[in-house]
Amino acid sequence: MIAREILAVKQQLGLEHLELTCLPAEFHFHPDRIAPAMDKAIVEAKAEGYTHIYVGYADCGTGGLLDRVCEKHGVERIAGPHCFAFYQGAAAYAQVTDADMMSFYMTDFLCRQFEAFFIRPLGLDRHPELVTDYFGNYEKLIYLAQTDDPALDQVAEDAAKMLGLVYERRATGYGDLPSALANAVSNAADQ
Repeated sequence: MIAREILAVKQQLGLEHLELTCLPAEFHFHPDRIAPAMDKAIVEAKAEGYTHIYVGYADCGTGGLLDRVCEKHGVERIAGPHCFAFYQGAAAYAQVTDADMMSFYMTDFLCRQFEAFFIRPLGLDRHPELVTDYFGNYEKLIYLAQTDDPALDQVAEDAAKMLGLVYERRATGYGDLPSALANAVSNAADQ
């Protein structure tokens, strides 16, 4: 779900030597699949000769299972419970956690994939009356904008209207992602 952003940060920081391997974004619907798939991916990367591996996942609903995989293999991951936290920056996220409790977050990726990740899988294209069942406990939609893209802004605004939520846009950029990648590269160089 953050591949495009990692590639942008990689270019921005001149980290072209980094290689990216992705797990399916749909694992976010099934967080129980993330840790086993990451375990397999790390084993495969080590078998291919990679010695410095960094996991570009936050916990993402694994309930600590991803941390156990990272500990098992001696690798680090990006800090935080999910991308919504590291995009805002850990310190900023900590300040808004309580206020955002009833908020539905969207990112650039989720705006690009709104139909594929929400509308169709939840059946809202066939049964729009389910919107209140799925989203009735939310009060607002917060778009954490990594880029300035009017088309993505429009998707987020339209989604808020469709879901009956107040719309808020936060220009977060890549949050803690650049420093996390830079630190991972620095730590690898020190080893």
